[in-house]
Amino acid sequence: MLRITVHDSPRALTFRLEGRLAGPWLREMEECWQSTLARQGKPILCVDLTGVTSIDAAGQACLAALHRQGAAFLAADCLTKAVVDEITQAALPDCRGPMGKGKRRPKWNRGAT
Repeated sequence: MLRITVHDSPRALTFRLEGRLAGPWLREMEECWQSTLARQGKPILCVDLTGVTSIDAAGQACLAALHRQGAAFLAADCLTKAVVDEITQAALPDCRGPMGKGKRRPKWNRGAT
C-alpha cells in the first residue's frame, strides 16, 4: 500500500509518500504527480520519503524520473538515503554521527549541481 499526500505551500509543492514504493502503486504515484503538476506548476517540487518502508527497482526508476523533472528528496533512514544517493549521484549525510538521541535530521537533496 502507498499513501500519497500532497502539501501545497507558497514555497513548494511536496509529495509525502508513506508505505511501499513498488508494484501497482507506482502507476498511482505517477498519475498523481503528473495531474498535480499540470494544475500547479510550482517551481520547487519535493518528495518526502520519510514514511516509505520499501522501494523496489521500479520505484527507484520512478524516483529517477521525478529527479529528472527537478524533484528534491527528503530521506531519513540510511537505506532510503542510499537509494536517493544512487539516483541523484550526490551523497546525503551519513547516519552514524550522533544528533540528539542518536537520530539525524532528514535533509533535502536536490542532487548534484
